[in-house]
Amino acid sequence: MDILERDDLSFPTSLPDFQKLFPDDAACAAYLEKVRWEHGFTCPHCGVVGEPFRISTRPGVLRCRKCRKEARLTVGTVMERSRVPLSTWFWGAYLITSQTPGMSATQFQRQLGLSRYETAYGLLHKLRSAMVRPDQDRIGGHEGEHVEVNETLVGGQTRGEGRGKRHKVVVSCAVEVRHRQPGTAQDNRKDGHYAGRLRLSVQHDRTASSLCGFVEATVAKGTLIVTDDWKGYSALKDMGYDHHAVAECGNPEIADEFLPISHAVFSNLKTWLKGTHHGVSPQHMQAYLNEFTFRFNKRYYPMNAFISLLGLAAHAEAPTYADLYSGEWEHPTYCR
Repeated sequence: MDILERDDLSFPTSLPDFQKLFPDDAACAAYLEKVRWEHGFTCPHCGVVGEPFRISTRPGVLRCRKCRKEARLTVGTVMERSRVPLSTWFWGAYLITSQTPGMSATQFQRQLGLSRYETAYGLLHKLRSAMVRPDQDRIGGHEGEHVEVNETLVGGQTRGEGRGKRHKVVVSCAVEVRHRQPGTAQDNRKDGHYAGRLRLSVQHDRTASSLCGFVEATVAKGTLIVTDDWKGYSALKDMGYDHHAVAECGNPEIADEFLPISHAVFSNLKTWLKGTHHGVSPQHMQAYLNEFTFRFNKRYYPMNAFISLLGLAAHAEAPTYADLYSGEWEHPTYCR
């Protein structure tokens, strides 16, 4: 069951609500316990259902009354093997989901009162890993709607190396274009179109293998797809998509008319990366794309993002700190 369908799980709608719901580590542990065992504690070792022994000094650990083995509430989550208090994790999750533009690691460190920047950086990236849902379905596939697919270069110039495309990252975008209900207040805005679900992914290059592979992994077959006339998309029709290529001919008005949503997404993405994070290294770009996608897809339900983030964390593949700092760990491209 989706965690958002759990009526027994409350979530904060304001800062005072958060302080009431999660005043200490024990309250945070009780929440994690309810997320993991909806109908009461079940020992993962012997399968006995019942009230466990609780350790006051270790709220994240429960001990079975029959087999006497311990069950840790953070096992399998982004909080596993972390010495950071549960309340700090919860505060961090609330901050990054309630702040619309997000925050940098420096801001995160200051808000949580952490002594080391590295701790804040690690917490942020681990929470970003919880924004990924590996079993996410493909977007598109709805009658009367289409998906815009586009790519852009993200990154800045390197000092001393002149102008050009050096060290830029290719980012692919697939976004649903939906239609507003007739008669609504914003029915006439942008011809009644608005963005649905979004997918973003870093690509090695702009070849057909990379671009068409991204589409195949993120968009449902049979979907009407609108792209520019770049040859890298020419194989989409043979792959089972209703592909419409638009020749922009360097005219921005054509792009604004046929690919307005994807261009707006790229503009907002670059503004967010530069304004909030002041630039991102290529090795961590996918993590930031995942965060942007999570925020974008949750923009109409900002308070649900908090409960969704912690719920996803219970099933996320948590990277280690060594993975984060080495840059070898990669996120899946599917984000809720």
